[in-house]
Amino acid sequence: MTIKWKDNLTDQLCEAFLLMKDKDEMYAFLEDVATIGEIKALSQRLEVARLLSKGLTYPQIAQKTGASTATISRVKKCLEHGTNGYNIAIERFEIKE
Repeated sequence: MTIKWKDNLTDQLCEAFLLMKDKDEMYAFLEDVATIGEIKALSQRLEVARLLSKGLTYPQIAQKTGASTATISRVKKCLEHGTNGYNIAIERFEIKE
């Protein structure tokens, strides 16, 4: 059973993210809308995705990020079979650098 998660409320959340004008506004919004633990977990997953895309091994990634092998495996599955969100972000980071 697929849970429908895209709705008016999640649309509103996405729009709120897009309306933030700079990193300071984004930090303020994130701190209000999520726990520090949730923010750190999302940040860790993005870093895991970046390191996987560079070809690092699970043990190397676990050592660098503190992520569990379960988290690394989940992120790898998203990179390979997901909706391409991680790949878009990683590609745009590379362009920015």
